[in-house]
Amino acid sequence: MASRQSFACYTMALMFAAAAVSAQLSTDFYEETCPDALDIIESAVRAAVSKESRMGASLLRLHFHDCFVNGCDGSVLLDDAPGFTGEKTAKPNKNSIRGFEVVDDIKSQLEDACAQTVSCADILAVAARDSVVALGGPTWDVELGRRDGTTASLDDANNDLPAPTMDLGDLIKAFSKKGLSENDMIVLSGGHTIGQARCVNFRGRLYNETTTLDASLASSLKPRCPSAAGNGDDNTSPLDPATSYVFDNFYYRNLLRNKGLLHSDQQLFNGGSADAQTRAYASDMAGFFDDFRDAMVKMGGIGVVTGSGGQVRVNCRKAN
Repeated sequence: MASRQSFACYTMALMFAAAAVSAQLSTDFYEETCPDALDIIESAVRAAVSKESRMGASLLRLHFHDCFVNGCDGSVLLDDAPGFTGEKTAKPNKNSIRGFEVVDDIKSQLEDACAQTVSCADILAVAARDSVVALGGPTWDVELGRRDGTTASLDDANNDLPAPTMDLGDLIKAFSKKGLSENDMIVLSGGHTIGQARCVNFRGRLYNETTTLDASLASSLKPRCPSAAGNGDDNTSPLDPATSYVFDNFYYRNLLRNKGLLHSDQQLFNGGSADAQTRAYASDMAGFFDDFRDAMVKMGGIGVVTGSGGQVRVNCRKAN
C-alpha cells in the first residue's frame, strides 16, 4: 500500500510540475526575437516530408523520444563524443530514430535568421506538429521557450521509452511515470497511424501471437520478416498498412480487426481497460484529433527547462 501511495504522490508531483512549466512556456515566445522561426521550420518540414513521406513520422517520433528521456530538452539529438555518451545508441533508438539531417538543416536556417535564439528542443516540438499537419492531421498551438539540455542518459533511454513488447499495464505505468494518463497513452499511440516498424520489433508477435494477429496481415509480413533472429531485422513494415502516410484514425480501426503491428499496439484492444477508448477513436476521427492535440501539448511540457537554465545550442548535435 505504501509503495502505491508513493507512486501516486510521485505522479501527482510530475503533473503539478508539468503544469508549472507549461505556464512558463508561451506560444508567442519568439515573436520579437525570431519572428520568422515558425515559418522557417514549417517550410523545411514540408519540403522534407514532400521529398520522403516517412520523414513526417520520423520527426514526430524524435519529439516523443526526446520528451520521454529526462524531459523535452533536445538530448536525443546529442552525438556521442570522447567522454560523452548520448542516447542515439540506446536499444530503442539505434538503427531506428532518424531525421537528424532535417533538424540540422532547420537549425542552420534559424542560426542565419536569428543566431542562438531558437532551441533545438523547440525545433523538435514544432517540427512534430508540422509533420502531423503535412500528413493531413490536426494542428495545435505549440508552447515554446524550452531550453536545451547539456547532458544525456543512455540508461534512461533504455529504461524509460515504452517497449514494443509491453503489455497494457506496463504501458500505463510507463506513461504515468511521465505524468501522462491512460487516455493520454491511448491517444499518443495513435501517432502510429504513420511510420514504420522494424522486423525485430514485431517478429515475436508475427510468429507467436497468431490468435490475435489477422492472418492475411501475417501472411503479407512474413516475406520481409523471416522467423530466424538476425535475418531481416532492419526490414520495415508500415504500422498502419491501410493509410501509411496519412494521419488519420485508421490505426484504431486496424486494432479492432487484430491488425496492430506491434504487441504494444494490439494491447489497446485486447479485452482490457483501453478497449472502449480505442473503439471510440476508431469511429470518431474528430474526437481523436481533439484529444491528440491536447496530449501533444501535455507531453511537450514534460521536464522542460526554461528561463536561464540549460542553453540554446548552436549545433543541435553537441553542447556549446
